[in-house]
Amino acid sequence: MVRTTPPRPVDVTTDFPELVPLARTTVRLHPRTGAPTAADSSIGGPLLWPSGEPWPTCPEHAGPWHLGYAPDDVRRCRRVLAEAWSRPRAAGADLLTEEERAVVDRAGEETRISQDGPVPMVPVAQLYAADVPGLPGPRGADLLQLLWCPFDHDEDYLPRTELRWRTAAEISDPLATAPRPSVLGNDDYLPEPCLLHPEPVTEYPAPHELPKDLAARLHAWGKRRGVVYQYDLGVAPGCKVAGHTPWSFSDPSPMACAECGSGLLPLLTIDGREWDGGSRSWRPVEDSHAADPSLPDAGGDTHLNIGRGYSLQLYVCAASWEHPHVRNMQ
Repeated sequence: MVRTTPPRPVDVTTDFPELVPLARTTVRLHPRTGAPTAADSSIGGPLLWPSGEPWPTCPEHAGPWHLGYAPDDVRRCRRVLAEAWSRPRAAGADLLTEEERAVVDRAGEETRISQDGPVPMVPVAQLYAADVPGLPGPRGADLLQLLWCPFDHDEDYLPRTELRWRTAAEISDPLATAPRPSVLGNDDYLPEPCLLHPEPVTEYPAPHELPKDLAARLHAWGKRRGVVYQYDLGVAPGCKVAGHTPWSFSDPSPMACAECGSGLLPLLTIDGREWDGGSRSWRPVEDSHAADPSLPDAGGDTHLNIGRGYSLQLYVCAASWEHPHVRNMQ
């Protein structure tokens, strides 16, 4: 199904033409629950992976020393909670039955890694250039894949990520079944399988990146017009390709390639929610009937959660696709 972002509440460039040269095209991915195959662009679906290529693992997390949550229990818990939230109930009635409560409680019990060796990484996203207009990548590549470790890393509390660019036609013997981690250090890093409905839209920089005078004028103007530039007119929320950095809780800081010092290009943003109470004007037209954005499942089909409801951005070196990518959380 197509997903269509509504027109912005007002055309900000009419009153602020200085924003016109700052516009960028981003591709909103619009992940929705589905049953993707390795031939589909997806979040949380199987990857088109060469059978002769080793599956990425995390050397920092290996069995049996680390504790985590069983993936099957996590998925079962999500299904139970979705069903519970969808059904009517009397005022004051419990959300869950006793049987459902047992499923939810079991999902929260930690267990040790059962397999030997490093933990296999989790497939997070697969993007075919045929589906995503303007997908960045090396010459000849038409497929981008993202995997990550299902444990937090470093002081940033982010997963360790791996990127792969491929030429899909060159994969003649695809892997039938990918390795799976026996436990997840962070159950928010297990995406539910979602098909994508890519849509190019125009966005503008976050107010943090604008000159202070312009940001102040936009704020005052927005109050008069009943809109908030940061949430209604600037950076599009949700999973997307390219576009602007969604600076939010921190001010913009210089970022450069660790290998050569060159500038960075925004590649991919992974966000657990496509809209919330502040950004509901970006909710696609086809989802206008969707539940109240305050409910747990509104706009969150992937079930991912970065930090405390933030997003993960991945950047690539402007000089070389071979150089390591850079992570950021906002």
